[in-house]
Amino acid sequence: MFAPLKVPSVSTNPGTTTVLEPDVRQRVAPLTRVVCHDDPRTTMEFVVGVMTGIFRLPAGRAQEVMLEVHQKGAGVVGLYPLTVAERKVRRATAQARANAFPLTFSIEED
Repeated sequence: MFAPLKVPSVSTNPGTTTVLEPDVRQRVAPLTRVVCHDDPRTTMEFVVGVMTGIFRLPAGRAQEVMLEVHQKGAGVVGLYPLTVAERKVRRATAQARANAFPLTFSIEED
């Protein structure tokens, strides 16, 4: 059974305006980290193309991530809600396979 809705008291003073605002709380999906992993065959140009095309990184940032992946073995592409991260990883992996590259990504909780 539902409890009755409580309405705050409204002032009846002339010239006074009372605005009732509902308590709105937005639910924000937790973010997940998309990580790109290095491999010996995927070209640097292809990785930058995936970063700019699918992950929508600016060219300079895509270059930085690609170099981090190349030098350290892995690099964070970005933080996304889980469903967005999964979709982008699927698209990037499909594009890599279509071009015969073994480029891989993983998704980690932030």
